[in-house]
Amino acid sequence: MAGTGRAHLRDPGDVVLSVDDLVVEYKAAAGKQVHAVSGMSLDVLRGETLGLVGESGCGKSSIARAIMMLTRPTSGTIQFKGRDLTKIPSGELRRTRRSLQMIFQNPTSSLNARRTIRRIVAEGLSINRIPKPWDDRIDEALLAVGLDPSVVNNRHPRELSGGQCQRVAIARALVLDPDVVVCDEPVSALDVSIQAQILNLLEAMKERYSLTLVFIAHDLVVVKNVSDRVGVMYLGKLCEIAPSDELYTHPRHPYTQALLSAIPEPDPFVEERPMLATGDLPSPLTPPSGCRFRTRCPRAQERCVHEEPTIKPVGNDHYVACHFPIENGSSSSSYHDGEVPVASSAVTSAASDTL
Repeated sequence: MAGTGRAHLRDPGDVVLSVDDLVVEYKAAAGKQVHAVSGMSLDVLRGETLGLVGESGCGKSSIARAIMMLTRPTSGTIQFKGRDLTKIPSGELRRTRRSLQMIFQNPTSSLNARRTIRRIVAEGLSINRIPKPWDDRIDEALLAVGLDPSVVNNRHPRELSGGQCQRVAIARALVLDPDVVVCDEPVSALDVSIQAQILNLLEAMKERYSLTLVFIAHDLVVVKNVSDRVGVMYLGKLCEIAPSDELYTHPRHPYTQALLSAIPEPDPFVEERPMLATGDLPSPLTPPSGCRFRTRCPRAQERCVHEEPTIKPVGNDHYVACHFPIENGSSSSSYHDGEVPVASSAVTSAASDTL
C-alpha cells in the first residue's frame, strides 16, 4: 500500500498549496523516532476541497500542523502561493498565516477560556496589526457563522455549546479573509445532530468566501460529502488519491476497500460486509519494511516485504500506491501477473523480522 511518488501532482500553475516529500518525525524515549509522516506529497487547487482520511495515528493531524508550520517538518517542502513556508523568516511566516488558517478538532480547548468571544475573534486582527476599527468585520464574521454578536460578544467559551464554539472557531479563521483553511477533524468532537450543521456551514463559507479547504477526518461518509478529491493515508504514507465519487465507487487499494467495508450499512436486509483488514495498526516507531500495509493486507506477497510501492495512475486522475491494486470492479481476492499469494503466516513472519 503506502508508498511514495509524485505522479499524482498537478500543474503547479493551478496549485495554491502543495507539500512535496514531507517528513515529520518526533523524538521518543530511548532515542527512537516516531515516523508520523514519511515522504508525503499532495497538492490542492484553488477553490478545491481535498479530503484526507485514515485511521487514528496515520499522521493526518501531523500533516495539518506541518502545513501550518505549528510543527516544523523534519524535511520536505510546503509551497503556499509559490513560497516555501519551511524557508521563510518567522516574521514573514506570521504574516503568511493571515491567508492560511486552521480549524482545530476540539472546539472548546482551541478557544482561550479566559477571553470573551469578541476578543477571541479579534485576536488574529490584533496579531496581524489590521487597522482599526474592527467592529464591522467581527460582526460580519459572527453573523456569517450564524451567531448574533449582541448575544455572544461578552460571553466566554464555557457559556456556549460545542457547536457554537466551533462556529466561533470558524469565525476566528474567516475574519482574516484567508485563501486556504485547514480543517483538522472539525466535527469529530460534536454530536451527530450538530455535525451536519457545521458541515453545511463550511460548504456555505467556502462558496461565500471563495475558500480552498483541506478537510481531515476519519469518517469516510463525512469526507465524501464535502470533498472534491480524497487522499487515503496509512501510517504516514499516501496509498490512494482520486476524485471523491471515483474513490468511493471504485477503490483500487486494499486499504481503501477495507475502510469502505467498515462503513455501517443502514439497510437491515443487506448482508453485513466482511472486514478486509485484520489486526492493529503497526507502531509508527518501527513501521514495516516495504509496503507498510502488508502486515494487514489480504493481498500481500513476498514483493511487498522488500519493495515499497510508488504512486501510479490507474484511471482518470486516480492514483494508487500498491504492487497489486484491485482491478476496477473486481473483488479483493483476485491477484495479478500470475502470482500466488503468500500465506498469511509467511507474511506475518516476515513482518516480525522487520518490526
